[in-house]
Amino acid sequence: MKAKTVQFPDGTSVPAIGQGTWFMGEQRSERRAEVDALKQGLDAGMTLIDTAEMYADGEAERVVGEAIAGRRDEVYLVSKVYPHHAGGEKAITACEQSLKRLQTDCIDLYLLHWRGSIPLHDTVAAMEKLQQSGKIRRWGVSNLDTDDMQALWKIPGGQECMTDQVLYHAASRGIEFDLLPWCEEHAIPVMAYCPLAQAGKLRHDVLENPVMQKIASARGVSSSQIALAWVTRTRNVIAIPKAVQPQHVKENAAALTLFLTDEEIALINAAFPAPREKTSLDMV
Repeated sequence: MKAKTVQFPDGTSVPAIGQGTWFMGEQRSERRAEVDALKQGLDAGMTLIDTAEMYADGEAERVVGEAIAGRRDEVYLVSKVYPHHAGGEKAITACEQSLKRLQTDCIDLYLLHWRGSIPLHDTVAAMEKLQQSGKIRRWGVSNLDTDDMQALWKIPGGQECMTDQVLYHAASRGIEFDLLPWCEEHAIPVMAYCPLAQAGKLRHDVLENPVMQKIASARGVSSSQIALAWVTRTRNVIAIPKAVQPQHVKENAAALTLFLTDEEIALINAAFPAPREKTSLDMV
């Protein structure tokens, strides 16, 4: 069965499930397992890798750099800049430092990590300068709500934004009220971080939900695969789960060819109802 893909506004297609790296790079003893997991994911078709200068103070980028060494051309590389670095020379310096840690000369997609005090027009100008110098190919944003996206769209050059990366999973559906429809209307894919929910009770409540368990059992797959299939049920969402255990990487990749039926989607939607009014954007 053909794997799910999502298309960016510039026509670039990427797998609908990529690899996240939040919390990677924090323990030196885990470095080999993390590098191997990313390599395994690449081998399995999860060629989009997302990271950020914030993650483990740059160490996650170093993990990625080690994982993609010798196979950079296979990877769609995404990284993110701190809000307080997202303008002027600070943005240039931050990007150059990320490139050094990633051991590459160009980032495919560079995101504003969240909105800070630097005006959006300054961030757009910095992104354009980075593009012109060849340090990044495209740019986007993360953790911007609908009003932020509307403000960005009014800025000259703002409509060159390729994506908005936000928290999204079955138990966090607030973006469906207005942000997701706005992005779909403007042909901007959403990149979903924590697509299996944050660790702890919330993840347990999602993956151990009787509906998730029943569908997973009937399909002969894990509930995490059902959760990923739900997040990527449309052609406008890219999920970026983080995995280090080989079995988890294998399961995530297999979800690329897992398509839920309308009935299964309806059952999950009933178990995790979407809000009927505007809610504040979830962030972690």
